[in-house]
Amino acid sequence: MKFHSADIGVIGLGVMGKNLALNIVDNGYRVAAFDLDEAKVFAAEQQAMTEVPERGLVLKGFHSMPELLQSLSKPRILLLSVPAGKPVDGVCQALIDAGIESDDIVIDTGNSLWTDTIDREQIYKGKFIFFSSAVSGGEVGARFGPSLMPSGDIAAWEHLAPIWRAIAAKVDRVTGKPIERSHPGQRDTDGEPCTAYIGPSGSGHYVKMVHNGIEYADMQLICEAYQILHQGLGLSAADVASVFEKWNQGKLNSYLIGISAEVLKQADPLTGKPLVEMILDKAGQKGTGLWTAVSSLQMGCPAPTIAEAVYARAMSTQKDLRMQLSKQLVGPEIKRDPTERQTLIDALEAALYCAKVCAYAQGFQLMAMNAKEQGWQLNFASIASIWRAGCIIRAGFLQTITDAYETAPQLDNLLQAESFANTLSQLQQQWRQVVATAVLKGVPVPCISSALAYYDSFRSDTLPANLLQGQRDFFGAHTFERTDKPAGEKYHLNWSQAERTLVKID
Repeated sequence: MKFHSADIGVIGLGVMGKNLALNIVDNGYRVAAFDLDEAKVFAAEQQAMTEVPERGLVLKGFHSMPELLQSLSKPRILLLSVPAGKPVDGVCQALIDAGIESDDIVIDTGNSLWTDTIDREQIYKGKFIFFSSAVSGGEVGARFGPSLMPSGDIAAWEHLAPIWRAIAAKVDRVTGKPIERSHPGQRDTDGEPCTAYIGPSGSGHYVKMVHNGIEYADMQLICEAYQILHQGLGLSAADVASVFEKWNQGKLNSYLIGISAEVLKQADPLTGKPLVEMILDKAGQKGTGLWTAVSSLQMGCPAPTIAEAVYARAMSTQKDLRMQLSKQLVGPEIKRDPTERQTLIDALEAALYCAKVCAYAQGFQLMAMNAKEQGWQLNFASIASIWRAGCIIRAGFLQTITDAYETAPQLDNLLQAESFANTLSQLQQQWRQVVATAVLKGVPVPCISSALAYYDSFRSDTLPANLLQGQRDFFGAHTFERTDKPAGEKYHLNWSQAERTLVKID
């Protein structure tokens, strides 16, 4: 079979690259592919032939970069699905050596650090157009519709947009609910695509980084709810799964709640016990949650729930030390009152929702603060809308976030939105009940409790930072502002003198 004028090239046929390539094929495009592992190339070719046999040869592998470039229509579009870091630059150099041209477009779809993306746009300027598009949704999302966050050269985006809109996850234009696509060859042309141009170079990867930070928090919050139900109330894994399935029908409806129920229901094939009880309690991480926490510290943007989620994973890796200290450190005796079970379950549903809102508020404020520093014009209603399907944190309440930003695009924090402010105000007493119960039972809830502290901090018109600033002025002459003087005026008290005098600092 002849193969020429492919619409797009895919470099890297690992799990994500192969599934993105097959998704592109499903949507009527022709794909030229390259991978150093020829077995992966052959497998992708055969899978495409099997899944859409009526279209003939629509995905073809090539043995070299020059051959790959020759197979593509101009300007060439090349999708990179390789690990972040040096592999990206290695492929870029190979494309330069192979004869890539200045108007060709190279799209980095990996989890690259956003500042690296900005640097690469400058490094490769004049050689080709370096573009980026973060991808969320894992293996299944890549195959049947991910959430896509493109950023960079606007002209490149206009050229790429038809393909991206075709392969992205879709939501119903009226209800905002995900439209499921689960079979090869399927395509949806009526739904609203979960992709939109984010902004200048680096912005898409930054938004995806924060998405992953929120994901860390969301997952940890669910895990803390599980521990309260399991350890605090004595519910079995199957019983917790039933609670989660019920919650998934209400305001906590989300992909993560749904899969958590599935995990909890699964029996271990080897022992017959709940699989979750046979999985070692050591969690891994790939770095994007850490990057989000670090960025929040650098920006001075409070994101305690996201940071605590990163710390929780770090704590989980201290298994040996935890085993030792569990025999040394004393905690409370857990007393279970069956008559209080349903009350606590209902309160926990409210607490989980409130904490989840705070985690999203932290992420969106972080994006807003960095956007201001970078000069980006981010559309937060659009960002929330493209997370409604395809991505890992997809959830029903993202429609509420979309509505909030459409009503008030300049919100400084999601907690200012009337819909969220009213709901959290109504549910905060149950939230407090959950945190108090967990503390009294000795169940660690770092994310649920940090989210409550975040809420309480923002509802406090006065924080003890006045004492803190007094301490700083005492030992380091760091000065302070006064409540009865104009903002920006600085003062220092001569603490070491017998007769302490106040000095205005010009």
